[in-house]
Formats: sequence, structure tokens, C-alpha cells
Amino acid sequence: MKQRKLVVVSAGLSQPSSTRLLADQLYTATVQAAAEHGIELDVQVIELRDLAHDIVNHMLTGFPPGALKDALDAVEAADGLIAVSPIFTASYSGLFKSFFDVVDKDALADKPVLIGATAGTARHSLTTDHALRPLFTYLRAVVVPTAVFAATDDFGADATLSTRVKRGAEELVREIDRREPVSVPDPFALTASFEDLLH
Repeated sequence: MKQRKLVVVSAGLSQPSSTRLLADQLYTATVQAAAEHGIELDVQVIELRDLAHDIVNHMLTGFPPGALKDALDAVEAADGLIAVSPIFTASYSGLFKSFFDVVDKDALADKPVLIGATAGTARHSLTTDHALRPLFTYLRAVVVPTAVFAATDDFGADATLSTRVKRGAEELVREIDRREPVSVPDPFALTASFEDLLH
């Protein structure tokens, strides 16, 4: 079985959070779809609410504290990413944007991403395409065609949410499967021998 890494970024602020609930549904469906393709996913969930102060400190100082550094490294090393944000004032949350502001500019290049969003009503359903998708396109990620939006009423009542979740998960797995595993170079590794350096 192939081994791949999946990172889930959830920007929900409350506990419990509908954003985290959607993120859990997306990664559960992705793990199931991956197993059908002969892929075992190592899943890591990143709750941005736990990193909020670290993100601000990093933006002010340029140095990520330990927990945030681990999260940023995980995103860079992931073979696929699920990113879910609550919708505030017709766009993703400030915490969500701030996190991706401190992600290395090349970390998401050619990385498959499944985007999701939650809000109180379906009036915000287009934000996945007019806010989240352009953000990840700018970061040169490969955003799968299906974006999953869930209003409060969708949970437990809307069979189409489950259909969209499964479709998005399948698209993400196909993109992960067609790529080689991500290999992050060691920034401290010598690219030349000491003998070559001395010449």
C-alpha cells in the first residue's frame, strides 16, 4: 500500500465548531477513498485557534514559535491538503488568511488542495469560489474542482452535502495518487563535498 501524508487545516473558532465538523467529514471521506485506491493516509489535523497567538507573533517577529513551525513544516511536507474556513463578512476568516500568509511562498506549489467553508446560511455558498479558490490559485496549489460549502442546516439534514464531500474527497485522492510523494529538502544538507568547497 502506498503511504501518503494528508494535512487538514481547520480555522474554526468555537468548540465544538461546524468548521471542524466539516473538516472531519472531508478527511474521513478522503481516507476511505484513498484506501480504495491502495493508499494509506497519515492524517494530521491543525486547529488554527490553538495557534492564533503564535501566528501573530510570527507576523510581528518573522520567527515562528515551535508549535507553529511544526504546523508549517507539516503543510510543506503534505502530499495533500484540506483547508476549511468559517465565512465572516463574505470571505474566509482573518485567522485563516493570516496562517496562509506565513506559509512559505513555495510550500503549496503543485500541492492538491480540497477547500471547504461553513456559514450560517447558504447565502455565503459562493465564497469558496470567489475567495478561497483564488487564494490557493495564487499560492500555485492545485485546487480540486469540487469545493464543499456547508450551511448550518446542511449538517444531518442535507444528503447533497454527503455527496459533495465524497466527490471532493475522490478528486483529492486522484490528484494525490498521480504525484510522487513530497520530498522536502534539508536546508542544512551540504550540496557539495568539503573537498569541492576547498578547490
